[in-house]
Amino acid sequence: MKTKTKLKTALKKVQKILTVANTKIQKGEKLGWRTFGIHFAPAKLSGYNVCKWASKGCTLACLNMLGHGVFDSTQQARIKKTKWFFTDKVGFLTNLWREITNAVKLATKHGLKPCFRLNLTSDIPWENVRLNGVNVFDAFPAVQFYDYTKSTDRMMKFIAGELPTNYHLTLSRSEESDDRVLCSVLAAGGNVAVVFRGKLPETWNGYPVINADDHDCRFLDGMGVVAGLVEKGLAKKDETGFVVG
Repeated sequence: MKTKTKLKTALKKVQKILTVANTKIQKGEKLGWRTFGIHFAPAKLSGYNVCKWASKGCTLACLNMLGHGVFDSTQQARIKKTKWFFTDKVGFLTNLWREITNAVKLATKHGLKPCFRLNLTSDIPWENVRLNGVNVFDAFPAVQFYDYTKSTDRMMKFIAGELPTNYHLTLSRSEESDDRVLCSVLAAGGNVAVVFRGKLPETWNGYPVINADDHDCRFLDGMGVVAGLVEKGLAKKDETGFVVG
């Protein structure tokens, strides 16, 4: 019992849940949006799997080690944060609710609109994560949330209007994806993120490619477009087919 108590106490001393210290998400400020996000330890790095649908290429090319991620202290903080989420969900979500409330006030104070990407380095179906029976989207109905996902099922639910209206999803392509399925998503008005080698093409499988490196606010992309990303970090060495081109 004492061991469990000590573990929970240690986990609660973790750094703040939300971060803005990510170069990509900061780019949205030029459009009037401030993104707050969560960096979990990706895949099974913490002992808990936060990337259920990850492919080999995705795992190898993960952006977890970019920016502040190169520091061991950052990695340890992300691992602690992930363990906190899985071992004390009520405590984690209670703190997350409080941080979101404060983040909304902070963004507004600076003349910016707040938005939240809770899966910066994870793919958790937040629509199923609840505190007292309420998920984060229903708890903050006036706030914009968005994420990338590799789950086709989640994406189809989003397209069908079965997810909260303040939650936007972009389907991420991997080397395991079926291009026919991705094109059906695009044809239905959903968006697909594709990582390209070197530079972005004008189209992919007949669909327009936009520069998704310009900012991270994917809910501003419109409908039926390819969110094109140029490979970064370890993705430059990809040989799995995760990177196109």
